Amino acid sequence: MAEGEVADTEPATQAGELSIVASVTDGIHVLTAAGEIDHQSGDTLRQALDVSDASRPRVVVDLGRVTFMDSSGINVLITAHRTLSEAGGWLRLARPGQSVQRVLRLVGIDAVIDCHETLPQALTD
Repeated sequence: MAEGEVADTEPATQAGELSIVASVTDGIHVLTAAGEIDHQSGDTLRQALDVSDASRPRVVVDLGRVTFMDSSGINVLITAHRTLSEAGGWLRLARPGQSVQRVLRLVGIDAVIDCHETLPQALTD
């Protein structure tokens, strides 16, 4: 597959106010989320983050269109980070908006999970 090529695009999944589009770029699972991540939509994110069929799974969650995230979303991200790390992979976050970035900083997630200003940075750093 050529560098930068996108493959395996899946249709958006919806639960309440959250939609997630999953794709693969250069072997990295990219989840583009839009809407709110809360206790009602957390399972949708959790399911999308399950890439247990991949060896050394690498995942980037693009948060650029996420308008709200509560502790449910934080818990999902922490669990996914731990699971992916134990499998020899990693989780990175890209483009968190101001309100989401504030939550990530308040709870210290940005010190545990790599956060990047842009999607290309998250894919290459």
